[in-house]
Amino acid sequence: MRETKQLIYCAILISLALVLSYIERFIPLQMIVGLPGIKLGLANVVTLMALYFLGVKSAFTILGIRCFLGAFFGGGFSGLAFSLTGGILALVVMTLMRQIKLFSVYGVSVLGAAAHNIGQIGVAVVLMESVYVVGYLPYLLIVSIFTGMATGSICAGVFRILAVSGQIPEKS
Repeated sequence: MRETKQLIYCAILISLALVLSYIERFIPLQMIVGLPGIKLGLANVVTLMALYFLGVKSAFTILGIRCFLGAFFGGGFSGLAFSLTGGILALVVMTLMRQIKLFSVYGVSVLGAAAHNIGQIGVAVVLMESVYVVGYLPYLLIVSIFTGMATGSICAGVFRILAVSGQIPEKS
């Protein structure tokens, strides 16, 4: 029964992450910030929820399936390379930082956003065959503070709602 619940939670979170990724395309953050390719990272809320409530293995599974399905539905190979590399690096960093009691979900989220941007710049260096794109990284890291705080705030709000309603999933 426990494995079935875990599978259901994963399926729901994958679906939610895909919907949030799609919705995010309509948020004109580039017009506000003025940096190309900037996204809020709403799907990271799902990754954080999975990491905190379902564990590392489920979080990686959800991330991987979301990235592959997102690429299949419209991201293509380069979209897959950027999202998977950034996502994996972010999840590794968030997993490590979650173990340090100093960091709340806000800190874990900000560091995950920064790691995601570092991973994406790494992919850009490889795909564009140029180290000059690294010059874009400081701007992305500054923005990651704000996007990480935003997604961390959303996640903390969801945590509070789940705690109040008694609907916190069992961790495997």
